[in-house]
Amino acid sequence: MMNPIAGASAAIPLPANPMQAVAGDQQNSEFMQLLMKSLSDVNSMQLQADQAVEQLFTGGDVNPAEVLSAVQKADMSFKLLMQVRNKLVQAFQEIKEIRI
Repeated sequence: MMNPIAGASAAIPLPANPMQAVAGDQQNSEFMQLLMKSLSDVNSMQLQADQAVEQLFTGGDVNPAEVLSAVQKADMSFKLLMQVRNKLVQAFQEIKEIRI
């Protein structure tokens, strides 16, 4: 015989080992720090590419190949960041659609 599904007022189960909850918080913090560092890195690459393009256009002493490399590096890192964001949003949408 199957157990009936508990109502919406059922209590949320707590972890058997409280240290698991602490470890989960630390993992969330590490993941957040990783995402924030990635955003910061992509932003700095974009700023470096912008400065290199500006120096190239104003006649500064800069190698055009290095400017192209900086722009492509910034573009690839931005596209990668967008793909990670898209996957996270997609995972969130799938979790949100789960019926309990």
